[in-house]
Amino acid sequence: MDDHGPAFEAEPDLDEGSIVARAQDGDVAAFEHLVITYQDRVFRLAYRMLNDRGQAEDIVQETLTTSWRGLHMLADVNAFGGWIYRLATNKCLDLLRKRATRAEKLTNPDDIRSITETGTNRAAAGTDPAQEAEWSAQQDGLTAALNALPPTQRACWLLREMHGRTYAEIGATLKISPTAVRGTLARARHQIAEGMSQWR
Repeated sequence: MDDHGPAFEAEPDLDEGSIVARAQDGDVAAFEHLVITYQDRVFRLAYRMLNDRGQAEDIVQETLTTSWRGLHMLADVNAFGGWIYRLATNKCLDLLRKRATRAEKLTNPDDIRSITETGTNRAAAGTDPAQEAEWSAQQDGLTAALNALPPTQRACWLLREMHGRTYAEIGATLKISPTAVRGTLARARHQIAEGMSQWR
Protein backbone atom coordinates (compact mmCIF):
# COMPACT_ATOMS: atom_id res chain seq x y z
CA MET A 1 0.00 0.00 0.00
CA ASP A 2 1.05 3.59 -0.50
CA ASP A 3 2.74 5.19 2.50
CA HIS A 4 0.32 8.10 2.34
CA GLY A 5 -2.82 5.94 2.47
CA PRO A 6 -3.23 5.87 6.28
CA ALA A 7 -3.27 9.69 6.41
CA PHE A 8 -6.50 9.65 4.41
CA GLU A 9 -7.91 6.63 6.26
CA ALA A 10 -7.53 8.64 9.45
CA GLU A 11 -10.00 11.19 8.04
CA PRO A 12 -13.07 9.15 7.08
CA ASP A 13 -15.16 12.28 6.46
CA LEU A 14 -12.73 13.61 3.85
CA ASP A 15 -14.59 13.36 0.54
CA GLU A 16 -13.01 13.11 -2.89
CA GLY A 17 -13.61 16.77 -3.67
CA SER A 18 -11.58 17.75 -0.61
CA ILE A 19 -8.77 15.40 -1.64
CA VAL A 20 -8.80 16.90 -5.15
CA ALA A 21 -8.63 20.40 -3.65
CA ARG A 22 -5.59 19.37 -1.61
CA ALA A 23 -3.96 17.95 -4.73
CA GLN A 24 -4.64 21.25 -6.54
CA ASP A 25 -2.78 22.98 -3.73
CA GLY A 26 0.25 20.82 -4.46
CA ASP A 27 -0.31 18.01 -1.94
CA VAL A 28 1.43 15.11 -3.70
CA ALA A 29 0.10 12.58 -1.18
CA ALA A 30 -3.45 13.64 -2.03
CA PHE A 31 -2.80 13.14 -5.74
CA GLU A 32 -1.21 9.75 -5.06
CA HIS A 33 -4.44 8.82 -3.27
CA LEU A 34 -6.39 9.75 -6.41
CA VAL A 35 -3.98 7.72 -8.53
CA ILE A 36 -4.54 4.66 -6.33
CA THR A 37 -8.31 5.20 -6.58
CA TYR A 38 -8.47 5.55 -10.36
CA GLN A 39 -5.54 3.80 -12.02
CA ASP A 40 -7.14 0.33 -12.04
CA ARG A 41 -10.48 1.72 -13.21
CA VAL A 42 -8.84 3.60 -16.06
CA PHE A 43 -6.83 0.52 -17.01
CA ARG A 44 -9.95 -1.67 -17.17
CA LEU A 45 -11.69 0.91 -19.34
CA ALA A 46 -8.70 1.33 -21.66
CA TYR A 47 -8.09 -2.40 -21.94
CA ARG A 48 -11.70 -3.10 -22.86
CA MET A 49 -11.59 -0.27 -25.38
CA LEU A 50 -8.25 -1.15 -26.97
CA ASN A 51 -7.75 -4.89 -26.38
CA ASP A 52 -4.05 -4.27 -25.93
CA ARG A 53 -2.41 -4.41 -22.50
CA GLY A 54 0.61 -2.30 -23.41
CA GLN A 55 -1.47 0.42 -25.01
CA ALA A 56 -3.89 0.38 -22.08
CA GLU A 57 -0.99 0.87 -19.67
CA ASP A 58 0.25 3.77 -21.82
CA ILE A 59 -3.22 5.33 -21.69
CA VAL A 60 -3.22 5.09 -17.89
CA GLN A 61 0.15 6.85 -17.69
CA GLU A 62 -0.85 9.51 -20.19
CA THR A 63 -4.18 10.11 -18.45
CA LEU A 64 -2.66 10.44 -14.99
CA THR A 65 0.12 12.70 -16.29
CA THR A 66 -2.40 14.90 -18.11
CA SER A 67 -4.62 15.06 -15.04
CA TRP A 68 -1.72 16.13 -12.82
CA ARG A 69 -0.64 18.83 -15.24
CA GLY A 70 -4.19 20.11 -15.78
CA LEU A 71 -5.53 19.64 -12.26
CA HIS A 72 -5.24 23.33 -11.40
CA MET A 73 -7.65 24.12 -14.25
CA LEU A 74 -10.41 21.83 -12.94
CA ALA A 75 -13.02 24.31 -11.70
CA ASP A 76 -15.27 21.79 -9.92
CA VAL A 77 -13.29 19.55 -7.58
CA ASN A 78 -16.28 17.19 -7.36
CA ALA A 79 -16.09 16.56 -11.11
CA PHE A 80 -12.70 14.83 -10.96
CA GLY A 81 -14.09 11.33 -11.60
CA GLY A 82 -15.98 12.33 -14.72
CA TRP A 83 -12.99 14.35 -15.92
CA ILE A 84 -10.52 11.47 -15.55
CA TYR A 85 -12.85 9.12 -17.44
CA ARG A 86 -13.26 11.74 -20.16
CA LEU A 87 -9.49 12.11 -20.55
CA ALA A 88 -8.97 8.35 -20.76
CA THR A 89 -11.89 7.71 -23.11
CA ASN A 90 -10.85 10.42 -25.54
CA LYS A 91 -7.27 9.13 -25.58
CA CYS A 92 -8.63 5.66 -26.37
CA LEU A 93 -10.89 6.97 -29.13
CA ASP A 94 -8.00 8.92 -30.66
CA LEU A 95 -5.89 5.77 -30.70
CA LEU A 96 -8.73 3.72 -32.21
CA ARG A 97 -9.14 6.29 -34.98
CA LYS A 98 -5.45 5.96 -35.82
CA ARG A 99 -5.73 2.22 -36.25
CA ALA A 100 -9.25 2.20 -37.70
CA THR A 101 -8.16 0.58 -40.95
CA ARG A 102 -7.04 -2.56 -39.13
CA ALA A 103 -9.29 -5.12 -37.46
CA GLU A 104 -7.96 -5.39 -33.93
CA LYS A 105 -8.15 -8.67 -32.05
CA LEU A 106 -6.97 -9.67 -28.61
CA THR A 107 -3.40 -10.90 -28.73
CA ASN A 108 -3.96 -12.93 -25.59
CA PRO A 109 -7.59 -13.70 -24.62
CA ASP A 110 -6.45 -14.80 -21.15
CA ASP A 111 -5.42 -11.23 -20.38
CA ILE A 112 -8.97 -9.91 -20.50
CA ARG A 113 -10.12 -12.64 -18.12
CA SER A 114 -7.46 -11.65 -15.62
CA ILE A 115 -8.75 -8.08 -15.36
CA THR A 116 -12.48 -8.55 -15.68
CA GLU A 117 -14.60 -6.86 -13.06
CA THR A 118 -16.43 -10.11 -12.35
CA GLY A 119 -13.35 -11.63 -10.80
CA THR A 120 -15.32 -12.85 -7.79
CA ASN A 121 -17.47 -14.96 -10.09
CA ARG A 122 -14.36 -16.45 -11.58
CA ALA A 123 -12.98 -17.24 -8.14
CA ALA A 124 -16.16 -19.09 -7.30
CA ALA A 125 -16.06 -20.92 -10.60
CA GLY A 126 -12.41 -21.78 -10.14
CA THR A 127 -13.29 -24.65 -7.85
CA ASP A 128 -15.34 -26.32 -10.59
CA PRO A 129 -13.67 -26.97 -13.98
CA ALA A 130 -17.03 -26.97 -15.78
CA GLN A 131 -18.03 -23.61 -14.28
CA GLU A 132 -14.57 -22.21 -15.02
CA ALA A 133 -14.89 -23.28 -18.66
CA GLU A 134 -18.33 -21.70 -18.91
CA TRP A 135 -17.10 -18.49 -17.31
CA SER A 136 -14.18 -18.33 -19.74
CA ALA A 137 -16.50 -18.89 -22.69
CA GLN A 138 -18.78 -16.10 -21.45
CA GLN A 139 -15.82 -13.72 -21.24
CA ASP A 140 -14.77 -14.67 -24.77
CA GLY A 141 -18.34 -13.99 -25.91
CA LEU A 142 -18.41 -10.58 -24.22
CA THR A 143 -15.01 -9.70 -25.67
CA ALA A 144 -16.17 -10.64 -29.17
CA ALA A 145 -19.39 -8.65 -28.73
CA LEU A 146 -17.46 -5.58 -27.54
CA ASN A 147 -14.98 -5.91 -30.41
CA ALA A 148 -17.88 -5.86 -32.85
CA LEU A 149 -19.19 -2.52 -31.55
CA PRO A 150 -18.17 0.78 -33.14
CA PRO A 151 -15.76 2.65 -30.80
CA THR A 152 -18.34 5.21 -29.65
CA GLN A 153 -20.88 2.51 -28.78
CA ARG A 154 -18.17 0.51 -27.00
CA ALA A 155 -17.15 3.55 -24.96
CA CYS A 156 -20.78 4.37 -24.17
CA TRP A 157 -21.54 0.83 -22.97
CA LEU A 158 -18.35 0.52 -20.90
CA LEU A 159 -18.75 3.91 -19.24
CA ARG A 160 -22.36 3.19 -18.30
CA GLU A 161 -22.47 -0.55 -17.59
CA MET A 162 -19.01 -1.17 -16.13
CA HIS A 163 -18.09 2.21 -14.68
CA GLY A 164 -21.48 3.62 -13.68
CA ARG A 165 -21.06 7.04 -15.27
CA THR A 166 -24.14 9.24 -15.74
CA TYR A 167 -25.68 10.05 -19.12
CA ALA A 168 -24.51 13.64 -18.70
CA GLU A 169 -20.92 12.56 -17.99
CA ILE A 170 -20.91 10.18 -20.95
CA GLY A 171 -22.37 12.89 -23.17
CA ALA A 172 -19.65 15.34 -22.10
CA THR A 173 -17.00 12.70 -22.75
CA LEU A 174 -18.25 11.75 -26.21
CA LYS A 175 -19.41 15.29 -27.10
CA ILE A 176 -23.01 14.20 -27.70
CA SER A 177 -26.28 15.02 -25.94
CA PRO A 178 -27.64 12.83 -23.11
CA THR A 179 -30.48 11.89 -25.51
CA ALA A 180 -27.92 10.71 -28.07
CA VAL A 181 -26.18 8.79 -25.28
CA ARG A 182 -29.43 6.92 -24.58
CA GLY A 183 -29.82 6.01 -28.25
CA THR A 184 -26.19 4.95 -28.61
CA LEU A 185 -26.39 2.91 -25.41
CA ALA A 186 -29.60 1.23 -26.56
CA ARG A 187 -27.95 0.15 -29.81
CA ALA A 188 -24.88 -1.10 -27.96
CA ARG A 189 -26.99 -3.05 -25.47
CA HIS A 190 -28.97 -4.62 -28.31
CA GLN A 191 -25.82 -5.77 -30.10
CA ILE A 192 -24.24 -7.07 -26.91
CA ALA A 193 -27.45 -8.90 -26.00
CA GLU A 194 -27.48 -10.55 -29.42
CA GLY A 195 -23.83 -11.51 -29.10
CA MET A 196 -24.39 -12.93 -25.63
CA SER A 197 -27.78 -14.55 -26.36
CA GLN A 198 -26.48 -18.08 -25.87
CA TRP A 199 -25.58 -17.26 -22.26
CA ARG A 200 -29.03 -16.04 -21.27
